[in-house]
Amino acid sequence: MSGYLARQQAGGRQNYDLREPVAHGSIIGPLGLSTKSAVTELRRISRACTFSNYRFRITILAMTSRFAQWLRDPLFLLCLTAGLFAFVVQSGELGTSDTAHRLQTTHWLWTSEPQVFPYEYPEFGLHGRGGRLYSWYGIGQSLLMLPSDLLGTWIAHWSVFSDYEDDPAVRSIVVSYLTSILVNVLTALVAFRFLRQLRFGMRESVAGVLALMFCTTQLHYTQNMMENNYILLLTLTGFSFQYEWLRSGSRRALWAGSCALGLNLLTRLTTGMDLIAAGIFVLLVSWFEARGAKGASHISQFGGRAGAPGSPPATLLLRRLIDYCEVAGPVYLFFLALDRLYQFYRFGSLTNTYVTIFAREFRQRDPTLAANFPWSTPFHTGVLGALFQPEKSIFLFDPLLVLAIFLLAWLWKRLTPEVRAYGLTSLLLLLGYVCFYARYTFWSGDFAWGDRYVSTTVELVAFIAVPLLMRYREVLGRAIWRAGWALTAVSLAIQLASLAFWLPLEIYQMETLGHPTFVIALRFKNIVAFALGKMDAWGLITGAMTQDTWDYVHITTWNFLPFLLRRVGVAPGWVVNTAMAIWIAGTMGLAVALVRLRSCLGGVKVAPEGAGDFGDLRYR
Repeated sequence: MSGYLARQQAGGRQNYDLREPVAHGSIIGPLGLSTKSAVTELRRISRACTFSNYRFRITILAMTSRFAQWLRDPLFLLCLTAGLFAFVVQSGELGTSDTAHRLQTTHWLWTSEPQVFPYEYPEFGLHGRGGRLYSWYGIGQSLLMLPSDLLGTWIAHWSVFSDYEDDPAVRSIVVSYLTSILVNVLTALVAFRFLRQLRFGMRESVAGVLALMFCTTQLHYTQNMMENNYILLLTLTGFSFQYEWLRSGSRRALWAGSCALGLNLLTRLTTGMDLIAAGIFVLLVSWFEARGAKGASHISQFGGRAGAPGSPPATLLLRRLIDYCEVAGPVYLFFLALDRLYQFYRFGSLTNTYVTIFAREFRQRDPTLAANFPWSTPFHTGVLGALFQPEKSIFLFDPLLVLAIFLLAWLWKRLTPEVRAYGLTSLLLLLGYVCFYARYTFWSGDFAWGDRYVSTTVELVAFIAVPLLMRYREVLGRAIWRAGWALTAVSLAIQLASLAFWLPLEIYQMETLGHPTFVIALRFKNIVAFALGKMDAWGLITGAMTQDTWDYVHITTWNFLPFLLRRVGVAPGWVVNTAMAIWIAGTMGLAVALVRLRSCLGGVKVAPEGAGDFGDLRYR
């Protein structure tokens, strides 16, 4: 039996033809086919190979085309930037003992470990039901960290890590990276969505999100994973979706926004003020528009439930309030009930908070404490401290706040109703937080960069500064415009400096240097001294820094994972070098993403005053 087979390359695919002689039995023989059957089979194979290769080529082209589209999509590049930046700034540590305690609560949810170990008391923990020790924090952030804790615990038990000591722990590395990246990307998405809803243009919205991520204390809390950024994400989500309900009448949007705000109650009960602020924001938008403010044509009709056009403003607002309460009220009550049940499980009461038990146990250990502890700070001290104290001033740690307040006041008559409403609401919320915590003994948040109890609301105000600066450039004039960008650059430098070292560094130094201390100036001095190897010569190595050996190691190195691994000296050299290579690659990727994002926005025109539309949140 004989046959012919020839192979020719055409168009990058392999075709078969019965022309070239083939040794007897080389193909046909083993198949046990007749010559006619073999010819039929070879033709079938030829068609299959040609079609499969063609389909493969289509798939490759489609994937390439889709990837190219992503690289031209500002929103994708913005999210990529957020993710890469969160990756690059991580130290592998959780940032503070507060977050470590919350992670232990996460572990308690699915293991037999307690919330608080006996050796941690009395520094942390409160006695609850059955005499057991419980954490005094809400469960919100612990729930957020649950998936990454499951994964991190599993990875930590791999044999490759059997000889690795926990510094930083594998579990904390996994949790900090995954959680921070997730929260940062989602925050970028929601902040962009909300700015587009406020009718800012594409370039203005992207710039606003970048300013939030790079030029506010949101950056510091991306590296040091307290609950602040999670609260910010949920608050922005609540504002965005409740505003969508105002425009479209979608009850699903109102439900989603209310759920986000309700989740905040599980994290920190004082975020009830955020919940109230969202309702005030919705009412203010309606009120400003009902008074004939600019943009009144956008008043929604709620599918007929809000009344016919021309309804009296008071009637319209009342009907909107009823619609709002019908959906949001039950959602808020549900999450409040969850918080109260968790409180009852721990401390046997549905009506009190941990502060009551906290005060009782502390006074038992120290009878000299004031009777009103922990609300013993004079009101004016807390207010003025948050505003002007060099160690905690919200204006020093978030200079964009100054720009935002100035622009809101200067441009008030030109602002659209929704921007007016948001600006006024966020300022009222900031004032509410400052006043609420003013009498708290630890009003500044203790071990923290800036005033952490009010930093989230500061960020809510500050992140519209850059969009306003870009939108109203022609109105502001060259001098104000340049001053605004100069202040933005100063804010960027301050936030980047906050990443350089672990946050307790200046707190330890102030025990020797005294109070008050201009913390930000001290941080820049530390950066220069450490880079030049002059920390000891400049008197920046104090006795308090060396009292805790573990802390001393962590505050005397750059606060990024590869440098921390090298400083601690536990991980093998190849691990440190690999981590450094990945970190450098991530930094370069971040730079490329930023350059690409700028290039994509280069052809986008700045939206004229009052432009933008809720209908298209991405490209209009």
